[in-house]
Amino acid sequence: MGAKRAMANKKESRKQQALRGIAGYLADPKAGEFDRLVYERVRLGILSALAVNPSLSFTELRDLLETSDGNLSVHARKLEDAGYVSCRKGFEARVPRTVYQLTAKGRRALEQYLDHMETLIHAMREE
Repeated sequence: MGAKRAMANKKESRKQQALRGIAGYLADPKAGEFDRLVYERVRLGILSALAVNPSLSFTELRDLLETSDGNLSVHARKLEDAGYVSCRKGFEARVPRTVYQLTAKGRRALEQYLDHMETLIHAMREE
């Protein structure tokens, strides 16, 4: 029984060492937390969609993410307030048109989130 427990502790310590790859993950719990702005499903979807498209309209994002106007509006505003996306409003043939683009800050936040996820996945699969 003792040998089994020692083996489990050894596995945990290997995982913990791998998690140290995330800056400050164990030393400072807040440093290892995901950016909550990116973590939420709709916001992650917005950032991901904008990462592979130069820009997308409100309607294109709404349809792509299969969400309501209100839900998309709230999440897009949070990303805009954080400086992760830029929003350009105007009219096209007298119809309001809102277009979003990913900012450099937003791209860095998305990349950091993906790096965190990759580190966690890799650590959990190493056994």
